Amino acid sequence: MLARILLVSLTLELILYLTLASQVFDASPTATVLAALAGVLALRALLIVVTYVYALVWHSPAPRLSVWQVGQMVLGEYAACVLYFVVIFPFERWWMAADRLPGRAAQAARSTDRRLPILLVHGYGCSRAAWWWLRRRLEAAGWSVATISLEPLHAGIDDYVDPLARRIAAVLDETGAEKLLLVGHSMGGLVARAYLQRFGSGCVARLVTLGTPHQGSRLAHLGLGANARQMQPGSAWLAALANPASVLDTLVIYSPHDNFVMPQVKLQLPGAPGQAIDGLGHLAMLHSPRVAAALLRALAPAPGTAEWGATERAR
Repeated sequence: MLARILLVSLTLELILYLTLASQVFDASPTATVLAALAGVLALRALLIVVTYVYALVWHSPAPRLSVWQVGQMVLGEYAACVLYFVVIFPFERWWMAADRLPGRAAQAARSTDRRLPILLVHGYGCSRAAWWWLRRRLEAAGWSVATISLEPLHAGIDDYVDPLARRIAAVLDETGAEKLLLVGHSMGGLVARAYLQRFGSGCVARLVTLGTPHQGSRLAHLGLGANARQMQPGSAWLAALANPASVLDTLVIYSPHDNFVMPQVKLQLPGAPGQAIDGLGHLAMLHSPRVAAALLRALAPAPGTAEWGATERAR
């Protein structure tokens, strides 16, 4: 669904820019095409600027960054926005093959080194294609990885719980594993928590969240749909999600410079250990080598060990 929506909207946007350049400004064919491409890039740049302005207004105390680090962070987030919403999401079939899960025999061999299957849950306004880069990194490290697309785009978060439960059951059935590991980016972490609150942790060994607005985000006031309203700070839905809290081992990986979740302190989940990664934007987490390394470390230890429960700051 997201791919079709973005493809149609991108096509209409290009038609608008092409028409303006050729009819209003009487540009040459080459200049018209360049102007249309520039329009697409400029709009995404404006959106990222808006998120950082919002994040600056509602910022939490965070480690100070140099001008160079700030520039790298903003450009990296802009590149991520263009990559995902212009290149990957509209053409998901080109980028995301079907999940390559091992059969029961292969998964049984993995159980000797605690290699449970991983299920990746994407965030607001995205699809399973958000994991294009990170899925490859996890598979290269020897993990079996599954994904899911949450639809419809702007439904309530509770509406995603049953589809997630069915996907978890399917992954366990296909691999023969008794449990799996859940990884959620942004809203995906809230969907995972809602699943655990409803169904318990019988099928899940561990949860890792990446940039999840555990206590909401001011930016959600600008979002569309029931899920955006539920992610507003102080919402009744967030209050209900926190009571009772999940007892499952959870690690919160976040950036204190996040440009989608603000104030950034709301990225933290009370009672759960956190790992902060400085100088990183919200979308850029999806293809950050530092996030990939932190995630691999988080998934490796057995639950309850000192290494799993430790809080550290990645540099």
